Amino acid sequence: MFLPPLTRRRTLGAAGVTAALSLCGASMNPAQSQTSTPTPLASIPLGGGRLQSWKLATSRRTGIHDLAPAPDGGVWFTAQVSGHLGWFDPKSGRTELLALGAGSSPHGVIQGPDKAAWITDGGQNALVQVDWPGRTVRSFGLPPGTPYANLNTCAFDAEGDLWFTGQSGYVGKLAVKSGQVSLHGAPKGRGPYGICTTPTGEVWWCSLAGNFIARIDRRTGESTVVVPPTPGQGARRVWSDSRGRIWVSEWNSGNLSVHDPAATTPASRWRSWKLPGSEPRAYAVYVDERDLVWVSEWTHNVVLSFDPHSETFASYPMPRDSSNIRQILGRPGEVWLPESGTEHISVIHTG
Repeated sequence: MFLPPLTRRRTLGAAGVTAALSLCGASMNPAQSQTSTPTPLASIPLGGGRLQSWKLATSRRTGIHDLAPAPDGGVWFTAQVSGHLGWFDPKSGRTELLALGAGSSPHGVIQGPDKAAWITDGGQNALVQVDWPGRTVRSFGLPPGTPYANLNTCAFDAEGDLWFTGQSGYVGKLAVKSGQVSLHGAPKGRGPYGICTTPTGEVWWCSLAGNFIARIDRRTGESTVVVPPTPGQGARRVWSDSRGRIWVSEWNSGNLSVHDPAATTPASRWRSWKLPGSEPRAYAVYVDERDLVWVSEWTHNVVLSFDPHSETFASYPMPRDSSNIRQILGRPGEVWLPESGTEHISVIHTG
């Protein structure tokens, strides 16, 4: 059932941005820069790829969680601790923070078809749109009476509607044109986490606590569960490749798995590979423009690339302990990494 959203619109001019930044202890405005100095480019595996990092230029901890490339060459990030949308400019090293509202605790962020930043804000129990470059903030609250949903991640379907997960046991949709929010209880309750869209616009999500992935029927909002072959695997995030296969990072098992919905036999629908090293923990997964698969692995503090053709991993050790990369996103030639454990942003230039 569709219910009317709770909305709030706010435009931040120069004074508004300054006020938003002051909430985080910063003292800049849009005409001023707070900048970081990048680390030297370091050679790493895979065709001469290079790693570059910046310490966030903020005067207090942001709690960086997810990130997404912005349309102007910058990178957005969710500042979960301070309650902001961050914008980082790799050319200048400048960091800008935009306040999202009282009680904000943002988790996921992606770029929408409208070039805006779209955010899942668990603290506000709302989806948040930040127009870019205008920086207008608009919130779409969950239906009245909805308990704390623990909003996690979101993805746009082929019609331009925004689907999202709530780890408390919800999957929902924001119909962007009307602003209406609908909510559905997730199969098996608590656990919805990662979500993605295939090239044809189908929406898949995964349940960390429920140990499955699921496809959404976009007409009804109901989900069909697909159980990976590894019991108790802890499916944490999902991403589609160019063929519509669903790649899964399995937190509990330490596997990278792939599900092919188009496979004709049960035996060919799933494949799994154990990540290198002892007791690996797979958190984020992302498939780049070449269909190389990227995974963040926490036990050994590395980012891994996986070539599905050769079935081989390449390892990218992070230069700082406990980088804790919770999301991977990119654009052609660049794989972006938010280091929630170190307050750094890094990029792998893939060449």
